[in-house]
Amino acid sequence: MDTAQTYKNSTLLIERVRAAIRGKHYSIRTEKSYIEWIRRFIYFHNMHDPEKMAEKEINEFVTYLALKENVSASTQNQALCAVIFLYKQILKKEIGNLDGLIWSKKPKKIPIVLSREEIKRLLSELSGIHRIMANLLYGSGLRLLECLRLRVKDIDFDYNQIIVRDGKGQKDRVTALPETIISPIKDHLEKVKILHSKDIAAGLGKVHLPFALEKKYPNASREWAWQYVFPSSVLSVDPRSGITRRHHLDESVLQRAVKVAMQKAGISKQASCHTLRHSFATHLLEDGYDVRTVQELLGHENLNTTMIYTHVMKKGGLGIKSPADKL
Repeated sequence: MDTAQTYKNSTLLIERVRAAIRGKHYSIRTEKSYIEWIRRFIYFHNMHDPEKMAEKEINEFVTYLALKENVSASTQNQALCAVIFLYKQILKKEIGNLDGLIWSKKPKKIPIVLSREEIKRLLSELSGIHRIMANLLYGSGLRLLECLRLRVKDIDFDYNQIIVRDGKGQKDRVTALPETIISPIKDHLEKVKILHSKDIAAGLGKVHLPFALEKKYPNASREWAWQYVFPSSVLSVDPRSGITRRHHLDESVLQRAVKVAMQKAGISKQASCHTLRHSFATHLLEDGYDVRTVQELLGHENLNTTMIYTHVMKKGGLGIKSPADKL
């Protein structure tokens, strides 16, 4: 088979993968990463037909990522998931034994946590929408993307709670809405509503809807309840549908603001937006809340994931009192 035909076949295969991913309603991030890994898998094996490859070639590729590319365990796992998706969903081939695969070593890291005083100093250096979002990450334990993807209908002011839709693992959960930011959020939503009204008047105002809701409820995408709580200041073209919409803010908006605020607050820890979520969990445990309650609020599937925060509670190393303090 000549090079042109090989390239054509691989392109058609990638389009089949793209269609299957969209049919399963995976996020656009997952779509991009899966397609990139599948391309790399094919190129790694010199454009050989995946139909004629199996466990041996998968092992070689994924092991290469660990030994030669030095990728993290999570990146290696994502690559494997992408290739398995290709074989199971597109080529309809079951993958057998992968026991020979060499895995990247997953480092055991203790999460970085800010003290309550550091949290106060950090928040004092933030204002407006940045302060509201940072407060949600710390006060509700949200991941950054969960915060950015919040819809108006997901904030329940009557019960002081937030409903996190389609969180990690495509699961919904309920978490607390901090009373301290109820008033700022309401003021913020009034401004967002004015922006949405202007979009509607301009013949726009549509927002991306999850799964097949847009077909089921064709008018829902313009409804106020479905709008993002933190919309972008600019309109953009949806890469899948080609429709001009107002998406949510980009992650980098808050990431940059928090980085600057950390410097201004004089906090030397290597912290990030996710550190606020770590701090939420640790401070709840310090306040005596049950670890399973914290697990539910964070949306952890495994209790062991939540238990890591017991090691960083304000009790000193491993909760012991140093003998030097008894001299």
